Amino acid sequence: MASALEVRNLAKGFGGVPVLRDVSFSVEPGKLTVLAGENGAGKSTLMKIVTGQLRPDQGEVLIEGQPLEQASPQHARAQGVGIVPQELAPYPDMLVYENLFVGRELRTKAGFLNRRAMITQARAMLEMFGVDIDPKTPMRHLSLALTQLVEIAKATTWGARILLLDEPTSSIPDREVARLYTVVRRLKDQGVAMIYTTHRMAEIEELADQVIVLRDGTLVMDEPISAAPEQEIVHAMIGRPLDTLFPDTAPPTPDIGLRVEGLKLERSGPAVDFSIRKGEILGLGGLVGAGRTEILEGLYGIRRTTAGSVEVDGHPLRRNAPAEAIRAGLAIVPEDRKGAGLVLSRSVLDNGSLPHLSSYSRGGWQLGNRRARVDEAMKSVALKSRGLDQFVGTLSGGNQQKVVLARWLTHNCSVLLLDEPTRGVDVGARGEIYSIIRDLAASGLAVLLVSSDMPELIGLSHRVLVARAGGIAGELGRDQLDRADAQETIFRLASGQATPGSAAA
Repeated sequence: MASALEVRNLAKGFGGVPVLRDVSFSVEPGKLTVLAGENGAGKSTLMKIVTGQLRPDQGEVLIEGQPLEQASPQHARAQGVGIVPQELAPYPDMLVYENLFVGRELRTKAGFLNRRAMITQARAMLEMFGVDIDPKTPMRHLSLALTQLVEIAKATTWGARILLLDEPTSSIPDREVARLYTVVRRLKDQGVAMIYTTHRMAEIEELADQVIVLRDGTLVMDEPISAAPEQEIVHAMIGRPLDTLFPDTAPPTPDIGLRVEGLKLERSGPAVDFSIRKGEILGLGGLVGAGRTEILEGLYGIRRTTAGSVEVDGHPLRRNAPAEAIRAGLAIVPEDRKGAGLVLSRSVLDNGSLPHLSSYSRGGWQLGNRRARVDEAMKSVALKSRGLDQFVGTLSGGNQQKVVLARWLTHNCSVLLLDEPTRGVDVGARGEIYSIIRDLAASGLAVLLVSSDMPELIGLSHRVLVARAGGIAGELGRDQLDRADAQETIFRLASGQATPGSAAA
């Protein structure tokens, strides 16, 4: 079969530093190729060259056998190349159909905009992808997931035969992922060739026909998915075997760092009871909607609870009071790193100061210890940045997460609440974050880890609680987590299928 896209001997550097080195591969029509690699591996540069945003220093891009001769997005689009970037950029004040037809508006014979025809065609485009929305809806009223599907419809109905999808599931809720998968499969059936970047191994197994991996700008894997098991993909990405990803964890102390008794999110809901020892990493697993995040936020006080008690280092904590939780030594890393964890338009210094702003000023005057404390904390997590004045929005996902973690280390911290701490983070940076979490636990912190990544949950935790319907359905100790059927047991508990004796309650 003739290639839809062929990349030959691409090389690109910036300021004398090579970013891509002699990269060659091809993509067939109706096939999905996953482009994997750590942040900084060269994926973004490669995608920019394919879409005409950058000119390579060496090599060429062929679209259905014809060279992409101009470094121009318009030229690439005219040859059938479309892209849906990770950071979507629709026109929020325009309507859905206007976004779909921007730059190619339909007109009447008299030259006026033919809005009726555009609305009719827009409705047909959306229905093709199973999207049931009114084309006259303002774009700003759409969820991120629906916005993404509109952008996919826009790209493919322009006639794109090659579609690049950059981390399409990184910012959409899990419940929307299945709909995206359905759209991707429809595009494959229509013969569209796709390049799809993702950090999620489950997505690679679910969608990929082919896997190519970049490491340090060099192509280190180009295999059909049938010949690329997860361990080999990860090894190709990070240059070391998967079994080295999870560090050994030190045993916890006998002392209780966090005790939760009878905590209720709703008056008629289940009561939550558990404790975490100092130095222990307690995993909290379960299906989407099981109440894991709600339990974590209830502990911290940002989600209202109706009953129960929380103790930190033996001292009672007033419920529904986040400021008091901070003073007591609770720290939280939220799931939505960009929306709830960081101010992207501010510096590393400002973001590193956020939880303890009052301690850095007196009488309206800033004290001189802020920069030193934040700098020390960022060095402790090996933050890769140009300095404390760099905006966090320009950092990689892994380094952004390090900022969210490290800012709690500027003051005394006893309990660390982690909600999906490696979501949207590449495998290499994930390993660094795992080491940071392990080291923090070893220093005496009690850690509560919420994760949907089963290897992460099992690999990091001393114990795992399984949430279901807002309560705790069961518990697995380390000996059970080391068994081959650990994932199945967790799933059965999470879905209410557990058999008696399958896990300790």
